[in-house]
Order: sequence, then C-alpha cells, then structure tokens
Amino acid sequence: MATVKPILRIFDYDKALEFYIRWLGFRIDWEHRPEGSPAYLQVTLNDVTLHLSEHHGDGSPGARVFIDDFVHLAPFHQQLLAKEYKYNRPGLETPFYDPTALEMTVTDPFSNRLIFVERL
Repeated sequence: MATVKPILRIFDYDKALEFYIRWLGFRIDWEHRPEGSPAYLQVTLNDVTLHLSEHHGDGSPGARVFIDDFVHLAPFHQQLLAKEYKYNRPGLETPFYDPTALEMTVTDPFSNRLIFVERL
C-alpha cells in the first residue's frame, strides 16, 4: 500500500516548530535547511507524517488534512489544552457525518487545518 505524506506550506520556520513540535508534539525526522534557503522538513506524530515547506510552489496556505483513525483523541485534546498555547484552543466534538466519532480541528499559523478524527 502506498504512503501519503501531505506537503503543507509554511512561512516561518520558528512558528512552525512552535506549533508542530512544541505544541502538537510532532518530532522532526529530517530537515533540509541550507543557509540562505527555505526550509523543508518531515515531521511525525505516531503514524501521521507531514512535510512542511517554505519553498514557493509547495502547496498553498489553507490546506486541510483529514487524519482519520487517530487513537486516544480525548486524552490528546486534554494534553493540548493543558499546554495553554495562546493561539489555539481546539474543541472536541461529534462530527455531523458520524455520531460514533470524535473530531478536533487545529489551525496552524499558516491557515492549514489538521482535522483529527477518532472512531469510537
């Protein structure tokens, strides 16, 4: 089976690290950041892998990534709230399309949205 790794456009490396690494808890797998060049990196949280790119043409801000079958969403939600990240206080709700699921949407500093869903 193929693996999908969305490329999300970012505009500020430090803000991306604050959001993805320090708040959400992703880890940097690798990065390509030659001096004077835009950053390109791969980040992972559990089995979710994303590419973040400062390169022009690597995606448009405002993308949506649907992360289905995320395990232990309610405890993850509580961990995020406990960190008191001042730019994002996501809710946890039952989506209209599945009354047996939980959904949480977070928006990064570049208007990309990550939608985490757990099937109960």
